[in-house]
Amino acid sequence: MDAINFKEFFSVTLILFSVIDILGALPFIIDLKRKFKKIDALKITIVSGLLLYSFLFIGESILTLFGVDVQSFAVAGGLIMFFLGLEMVLNIEIFKHDPQLSQSSPIVPLAFPLIAGAGSMTTLISLNAEYHRINIILGVFFNLIFVFFVLRASAFIDKKVGVTGSIILRKFFGTILLAMAIRLIKKNIVGI
Repeated sequence: MDAINFKEFFSVTLILFSVIDILGALPFIIDLKRKFKKIDALKITIVSGLLLYSFLFIGESILTLFGVDVQSFAVAGGLIMFFLGLEMVLNIEIFKHDPQLSQSSPIVPLAFPLIAGAGSMTTLISLNAEYHRINIILGVFFNLIFVFFVLRASAFIDKKVGVTGSIILRKFFGTILLAMAIRLIKKNIVGI
């Protein structure tokens, strides 16, 4: 059994925090809240957790089963992130929202690909090779708790920043999301 190592746990938690970047996704979350009227924070957090933990334990096997290497998966996820960033910066709609889903919670694209996307999944594979699994499990758990609270507070945050602040945040973090997507694509396209 792996031992809990607080240095490893802290490192894993910080790495996943920067990759998931839930604070950077706030403008996107606020925008989705306006479109869907409701965000079920618990459901999105649970789905994200199931995806992350599943990928931690069987992710490489699933990719191998479909003949997909980690780099190709990361590039595909990077492209999705890129288009999400374009939506935010250019104020266009690339991903069409199904009117039937407007009454439900937007699990897609929040749980996947935003929270449990290609970036976080490929990071989990890398962390699995470097850290004890128990520390990764705890790091994911603490990140999911933080994600839950940010999702729950999105309406409050939206009221505090106002319309102008929301637009500024959306454009700024959309640009950051584009940059992260390009970095993810650039880093992994060489391996393909």
